[in-house]
Order: sequence, then C-alpha cells, then structure tokens
Amino acid sequence: MSLTPSIFRISPLIRITLVSLYLALTIPLPFLAQVTQTSISTSIFWGAIILGFLVLWGALSEKVIVDEDNIKVTYPQWFPSFFRQRWELSWTEIKDLKLRTTGQGGLVYYFISDKTEQAYLLPMRVAGFARLVNIVTEKTGIDTTDIRPLSQPWMYFILLGLTLLLLFVDSWTILTALNQ
Repeated sequence: MSLTPSIFRISPLIRITLVSLYLALTIPLPFLAQVTQTSISTSIFWGAIILGFLVLWGALSEKVIVDEDNIKVTYPQWFPSFFRQRWELSWTEIKDLKLRTTGQGGLVYYFISDKTEQAYLLPMRVAGFARLVNIVTEKTGIDTTDIRPLSQPWMYFILLGLTLLLLFVDSWTILTALNQ
C-alpha cells in the first residue's frame, strides 16, 4: 500500500496553552518594571519578550512529515537549528524504538538508527499521534501497542484553565500598575 505524504503538527491545544502561558508569565514584567522603577529599561523587557516568543513559536512549529520512504522532523527555515535539530530517517534505517523515562517520570520513545546507532525522539505531542504510531508500525514492523502520548489532553485543559485565570490576574495587575 502506497503512503501519501502526511504532515503532523504540534497539537493546537498544546500550542495555545503554551503560548498563553508564556504571555501570562511575561507580559506583566515591563509594566511592573515601570511601576517599581527598576534600572532595566522597559524596552529591553519588550525586546526579550518578543525574542522569547519567536523562539517558542519556532519550537512549536515542528512538523513531522511521513511518506513512503521516510519520517522527517522539520522546523521553519527562519528557526535556527541550534534550538531544535531537524532530522530524517528512512523507514529501513529504523532498527528499534527504545523506551526512556523523563526526569518527571514520563515515558518517551526514541527511534534507533540501524546505520548510526543514534537515537531520534519520536514526536509525541503531535495532533494525530495515534495515526502516526500506526504508520510507524506499518512501515517498520515494530510493535507499538504500548506507546501512548506523553501527556493526555486533560492535562493541557487544566493548564489552559489555570493560564486563563493567571491572565485575568495579570490584567488586574497591569491595570493597577498603569493607574498608579
């Protein structure tokens, strides 16, 4: 069976949650710096916030592209490779999927290359993860029945809810700072 190229992107729920959290944590800083009359210029804060946002947006713009011959992880051209590495593996190069635990107790999987013995992280936060795993099974013959996404959607819904609450508090903080 021929596989038409498929593109998997980071889940919109994850993107929205992480971007919102970033904005909630950083946007009040220039206003608070102005009110407290810190020695750091507010324009430096705004510049750093914009730069950080671009790095976050680039990292969240990861694309996993699968076709008949390869699996490939890419990022936008403008995103420097020293932040996140692009990689490509032929299906025939993949020897195994190795399980590793994260520092927080989660489970991640790495493709092991038959040629180089290098490990390549299986992208686990993409929309359509189950379909991606089915393609991996079909193309490599590796048993993937135990592979689950790194985090469940309910975790991101809770984080998004708390982030929205934080944004509400941020709005109050900014309004208070501006009225002083």
